[in-house]
Amino acid sequence: MSISRTLSWFGTFAAFLVIASITVLAQGAPASILNASYDVSRELYKNINPAFVAHWKTTSGADIELKQAHGGSTKQAQSVAEGLEADVVTLNQPTDLDFLVSKGVVNEDWRKAFPNGASPYTTTSIFLVRKGNPKGIKDWDDLVKSGISVVIPNPKTSGNGRYTYLAAWGYAQDKLGSPEKAREFVGQLFANVPVFDGGGRGATTTFTQRAIGDVLVTFENEAALIKNEVDGANFEVVYPSLSIEAAPPVALVTTVTEKRGSQAAAKAYLDFLFTEDAQALIAKHNFRPRSEAVLKANAARFPEIKTFRVEDKLGQWAELQKTHFTDGGIYDQITAKQK
Repeated sequence: MSISRTLSWFGTFAAFLVIASITVLAQGAPASILNASYDVSRELYKNINPAFVAHWKTTSGADIELKQAHGGSTKQAQSVAEGLEADVVTLNQPTDLDFLVSKGVVNEDWRKAFPNGASPYTTTSIFLVRKGNPKGIKDWDDLVKSGISVVIPNPKTSGNGRYTYLAAWGYAQDKLGSPEKAREFVGQLFANVPVFDGGGRGATTTFTQRAIGDVLVTFENEAALIKNEVDGANFEVVYPSLSIEAAPPVALVTTVTEKRGSQAAAKAYLDFLFTEDAQALIAKHNFRPRSEAVLKANAARFPEIKTFRVEDKLGQWAELQKTHFTDGGIYDQITAKQK
């Protein structure tokens, strides 16, 4: 083979490699990523997602579509474990992510992958009552009174419901002095729940549209959404004397991102949640931002409330999940007596 023909052959082969490389890169860049999230984060991600699309375009030069799936937090975790190809999960309880770790779809060190234990914001459980608060509901004690109807999502399928259960337990344990008294108190509270929806948004619909219940116990952001943006004429927000700090966590679904080649985009998406721009959107939707500057700028949205961390008062999440919420646990025992 002549030198000229050899050079020509190498040139053609090199061009082929370049084209092939570009093709592989194009195929590897995901056109979309899916975020499996919990019920009451719908409005938040309607704002977060287009902001990230613009950010991704600026930083990477690529277009991307953000898709959402919403439901009860535990239901969402189960769906991902069963094959829902979400690139990221933004759920509302650590136990749901630990469940995904046990199924081999999320890395065990997910808490260390992002700041603040992989939680971009916090919220807390508060009360939404009907206009004028006709039943005079002010604190957890009022929820166990005879004749009070309380709307709470199912703690077996909803992190919202689980936080409510633990908030009431922590309050009663402090006031009454023992876990045994707390168990009795929570049993009385859940005896006043007429219907258990699968997630927080379903409970909101039951209370606001089906007109069931005297009080809805839900996250602060959900109550604020209803009061400030949906129907402020018919509802009021009540802050109890003590509640629980909820720190909804996020994680990469590594089995999916590795399969789809979406690791970079998915990580960038979750990183974006901790930026000042995203934190401002988080505050706008009445979630308590991690950024001190953004929190200070939005202080009027967030009344002071005494809260406790689950780990500080009640124990580790894994043990609580096993003791209270697995089949046959304390929650099942409490509700079985009511049937």
